[in-house]
Amino acid sequence: MYALAGSCHPGPVVAVTALMVALAVTADQSAARSLLTGAAVLTGQLSVGWCNDAFDAHRDTAAGRRGKPVVDGAVGVRQVWWAAYAALALCVPLSFACGLCAGVVHLAGVAAAWGYNLWLKATAWSWAPYAVGFAALPAFVALGLPEHPWPAWWVVTTGAMLGVGAHLGDVLPDIREDLATGVRGWPHRLGRQRARLLLPVPLVAASAVLALGPVGPPGRWAAAALVASSVLAVAGTLLGRRWEQAAFSAAVAVAVVDVALLLLRGTGLA
Repeated sequence: MYALAGSCHPGPVVAVTALMVALAVTADQSAARSLLTGAAVLTGQLSVGWCNDAFDAHRDTAAGRRGKPVVDGAVGVRQVWWAAYAALALCVPLSFACGLCAGVVHLAGVAAAWGYNLWLKATAWSWAPYAVGFAALPAFVALGLPEHPWPAWWVVTTGAMLGVGAHLGDVLPDIREDLATGVRGWPHRLGRQRARLLLPVPLVAASAVLALGPVGPPGRWAAAALVASSVLAVAGTLLGRRWEQAAFSAAVAVAVVDVALLLLRGTGLA
């Protein structure tokens, strides 16, 4: 059981689920609805994580990526596939329990993530499932509110930009190994250097949308977050020329600022 849990990419699963529950709370969903939102997101993320590890098992083995339960033989590929299907089966009713439109939007995001795992990961369109999947999450929270209002444009745009940034950050450390196993997604085609330079761009763009998109003046916190994101991005780019990890760390810091600003703006999702 421990090995199966380790095969779902537990870090991202927990982070995304916790963020969506927090966003649901700040958006004034009830406690029960926030928990339901979290359950739907959790099962969707579990299905995506298990699907990824099961489908990529042969590539991970070929690349010698030790530390993965499937590669290490701690859990079988068939078991991981069954776990992915079971989580997906639970995700469907949980998503629709939040409303018809909310369910459709969330399941579209989950479907995009499965599409990435099974096909688009190795194409020039590898960024698209991340953009769709991340845009669907805050939209799902907004549509789960009473009267199911459509999410504000800046919410969906921010999610999509954060998704593109997450894609670049997720792929960047593994570009060489991926190329060796035949994966040529969008970041791989850009090359390691250009992907590193591009990494903070969608994240800072998300900061700008979060700060300037909602109706009314941005306020001092939003303005400070935008300035902080820009400074971090520039510093990471400059330091990244000599220390690549600095660029990645700066991008993570910008993403943290974006998440904090998104939670701050939570009451205006719709």
